[in-house]
Amino acid sequence: MRTNLLRKAAPLILPGLLAFAAAPPPHKTKLYLIGDSTMANKIRATFPETGWGMPLGTFFDTTVVVDNRAQNGRSTRTFLAENRWQPVAEALQPGDYVFIQFGHNDESQNYPDRYTTPEDYRKNLIKFVTETRSKQAIPILLTPVTRRYFDKDGRIKETHVLYSAATTAVAKDYKVTLVDMDKLSRELLQKFGDENSKLLFMELAPGDHPNYPLGRHDNTHFNELGARKMAQLVVADLKAQHIALAEEHMAKPLPKNAVATPTNANAQPTTP
Repeated sequence: MRTNLLRKAAPLILPGLLAFAAAPPPHKTKLYLIGDSTMANKIRATFPETGWGMPLGTFFDTTVVVDNRAQNGRSTRTFLAENRWQPVAEALQPGDYVFIQFGHNDESQNYPDRYTTPEDYRKNLIKFVTETRSKQAIPILLTPVTRRYFDKDGRIKETHVLYSAATTAVAKDYKVTLVDMDKLSRELLQKFGDENSKLLFMELAPGDHPNYPLGRHDNTHFNELGARKMAQLVVADLKAQHIALAEEHMAKPLPKNAVATPTNANAQPTTP
């Protein structure tokens, strides 16, 4: 009896099993991050320092793969000179994304090994953009995240004037989606205030963490909370600009207060 039932069912079951076995895996969108230490992956010895690129993948579903190529201490010039960009450019596939955020080290005139003039910074950004597009991938430009500096009246200072302006100009001239993280991060820190904004950065008293027995006072690099807040700003702004990456591949809805007003009203929405 059982044998007869199996024989009768086989013609119905077998095609379904074959179709399941032959089904292609779901398409994966690759998201490359190129930039500096504020975005980069960190090693265990520097924990709790966290680049905002590290938690970024948690905002997306499993169809998005984040490949974080950002490196500590790199400017646009040194990122190119060390051949860190070329492997990314060669690997790009149509529909991939490249998040491009530099500026901190480009503007460091006290460090001639990494300093880049605003003119050369602009040229380097254009290179990243045009070579990304040549592979039918999608560039996203981001202004550098702010440093935590307040004036005596408790107002956050603007710390990347020339390089944020250069990034914004390239985005406008080449019709690239822009996330103005300089502005967005300053607004966030202003809401936190001078004292509470320390909760987002590597502000450690002696004995707070075994990796920093003497403490650390760092107004540039984020801890875990700060990195996640910055990543949330990025995703919320892309969603506000109706960018497909943020609208179609979210792991779960963002909190209502996370959805930002678009910072790049003139940009053309881009889709893969």
